Amino acid sequence: MFKALNNCSFFNHLRRGRKKMAEKSKILIIGGTGYIGKFIVEAGAKSGHPTFLLVREATLSDPAKAPLIESFKKSGVTLIIGDLYDHASLVKAFKQVDVVISTVGHNQLGDQGKIIAAIKEAGNIKKFYPSEFGNDVDRTNAVEPAKTAFAIKAQIRRAIEAEGIPHTYVSSNCFAGYFLPTLAQPSGSAPPRDKVVILGDGNAKVVFNDEHDIGTYTIKTVDDPRTLNKIVYIKPPHNIYSFNELVALWEKKIGKTLEKVYLSEEQVLKNIQESPVPLNVVLSISHSIFVKGDQTNFEIKPSFGVEASELYPDVKYTTVDEYLSRFV
Repeated sequence: MFKALNNCSFFNHLRRGRKKMAEKSKILIIGGTGYIGKFIVEAGAKSGHPTFLLVREATLSDPAKAPLIESFKKSGVTLIIGDLYDHASLVKAFKQVDVVISTVGHNQLGDQGKIIAAIKEAGNIKKFYPSEFGNDVDRTNAVEPAKTAFAIKAQIRRAIEAEGIPHTYVSSNCFAGYFLPTLAQPSGSAPPRDKVVILGDGNAKVVFNDEHDIGTYTIKTVDDPRTLNKIVYIKPPHNIYSFNELVALWEKKIGKTLEKVYLSEEQVLKNIQESPVPLNVVLSISHSIFVKGDQTNFEIKPSFGVEASELYPDVKYTTVDEYLSRFV
């Protein structure tokens, strides 16, 4: 009987250990009703991670946000009332979770210092993701005004590191939903069928990722020790195209050759200087991506980075080829 009790005790201990191992981190997303944020929230809910969304009272009473908020609630997301500019509400929210993911927009990037301060006070956060989801801001040749935006993100990185906060930076490169429906034509509403404007010589390699996949890969990294204090680059091999290759793929799909207009770097820089806000921001980011090749002109070294599709070969991501087929 003593032996049987010992066996029971052993198996109970094993079950408890397995349960603990299977427990997924609680994730809080800030800015989750924004462009990329909603995909992160959706992926968190689907993954089985207890997913929380920090929302302001004003967001809850906004009719435009109501359908999105309702869909989050139906998928099991827990809403926490709080505000980026209310320190006490941030600390209170952080004490309920394990991981914080910020997806705040361009105008709030510099205010993420408030998140860092609240994480320090809460003292329990296992990992913080600042709002990035684009180019690697430590490896860029951007001109103004993108240069300043990237510099703010880099400053937030340095502040996180200075405070010793465990982190992951997600470099998701281009949002497919932003660039591919127009084939990266700023004034277009559909992929061109007659003429296409190509920045630079069109040979720089660029990465285009479906936003749902960005959400999926981001959430996959949450409890993965291989991503701790690293930059996670989302660069699936079938999503890396030069502008010229992208146009050729589109031409093949529609069975037609487009007239190609190449803009020299000099002309691109002139257009940036002469364009109003926010077009100048868009053009300067495009210059970094399509002319300077900032998404692919460096090697990912184990000392600072890992690549998502290599870490998670099980993820069936949407390829550029599949994405463009929607518009044929």
